[in-house]
Amino acid sequence: MTARCHYRVRKIRLEDEGKETGVEDMTPSQRVEMVWQLTLQAWYFKEGLTDEPQLRRDVVRTIRSSLSASESKNRLEMEE
Repeated sequence: MTARCHYRVRKIRLEDEGKETGVEDMTPSQRVEMVWQLTLQAWYFKEGLTDEPQLRRDVVRTIRSSLSASESKNRLEMEE
C-alpha cells in the first residue's frame, strides 16, 4: 500500500466546498480514473479481493416467447 505522506491534499474553505473547477470539464474515463484507487480499496474491504473483479461468466438472460408449450414444440419440430 502507498504511504499516505505522498498523497496530494488541498485545503479549501467550507463555503467553497463543492465548487471545484475542472471536474465538469473531465471526460467520464478521467472521472473514473480519479476514483479508481478508492474503488479498489472498497472492493478489498467488502469482499477481501486483492485484484480487480473479473467479468462474470455465469450471468445468463433467458427470453421466453409468448407461445404456449404445444406451439413451441410444433415450431421446433417444423425447424428440424
